[in-house]
Amino acid sequence: MKNTHVTSLLLERLERIPADSIWAHHASGVRGSLLRMTEQLEDNQQAEDPKMERLISYGFQILESAAREKTLPSVTSKKERS
Repeated sequence: MKNTHVTSLLLERLERIPADSIWAHHASGVRGSLLRMTEQLEDNQQAEDPKMERLISYGFQILESAAREKTLPSVTSKKERS
């Protein structure tokens, strides 16, 4: 499948989202679903390609959101500076 490299890269990145991130729970769910679909493909079972595409897309959205969360200054750090 053409998405295997992208999927494995996405799985690695989603695993690195810190547990204290609000996106960690979402990342965990997407990782589990992607892993199951990858196993189905390895076992030559039919996997729903549109579903796989949606999961990959949502996984990248989670990564973007987690990155924004990390780069934005928190409200508490602003209060501490005052």
